[in-house]
Amino acid sequence: MSGRSVVQTLPAWLQRRLFEWRRDWQRRHLKDPRWAFLFEPPPPDEWVALDCETTGLNVRQDEIIAIGATRIVGRRLMTRERLELLVRPEREVSADSVAVHRLRAQDVADGLPLCEAMERLLMFIGSRPLVGYYLEFDVAMIDRALKRCFGLTLPQQKIEVSAMYYDWRFRQLPPYQQHDNADIDLRFATILQMFGARSTILQTLDLPMRDAHDALNDAVMAALAFIRLRELRGEAEAAS
Repeated sequence: MSGRSVVQTLPAWLQRRLFEWRRDWQRRHLKDPRWAFLFEPPPPDEWVALDCETTGLNVRQDEIIAIGATRIVGRRLMTRERLELLVRPEREVSADSVAVHRLRAQDVADGLPLCEAMERLLMFIGSRPLVGYYLEFDVAMIDRALKRCFGLTLPQQKIEVSAMYYDWRFRQLPPYQQHDNADIDLRFATILQMFGARSTILQTLDLPMRDAHDALNDAVMAALAFIRLRELRGEAEAAS
């Protein structure tokens, strides 16, 4: 399991060109000027870690029922600058999805309407790059909602934590193991072993202990992994 999408396997310069081309196309086709701020230069050294909980894994049919996001500035996780939203779905929450995220129909019955939640999310993100663990799914779900509500999709840069971890671990392997099918465990629990006990992390940050598949909790964990992997990458580059 490589942890990389097809685009992420391209050279860095080509990835940047594709991102810039797509972003420019989105800006030129923007229909509502109130969203122009999404295309402004992002604040330096700032990101938003993001996670969603959904009614299932079908990006064409399932719905978002919870959103968690937190800001990152430099090497700091801004725990007071966080967003936590429940979203009222139009369809019934299945028993299978409840078993994963433990959000029942009555828990989300008083959630925000979808478009209000999307507006609040965009205002929180601004033009900052997005960080997440298997972010592609969350972005696909949000993009579908944004198209429906506002006729747009997320133009921000997307940074995949599992791909960062893969690249870092790949460089730690002996040369004879550095091949396309390198066996690297990309489970989130494995990545978080870089920090030690999960409960200790949350206590240090003065955050409540939550179950896995809690949107805000998962966003915080992705943010911490991102910060640590940036540090490790910097240490590796300094040593080379």
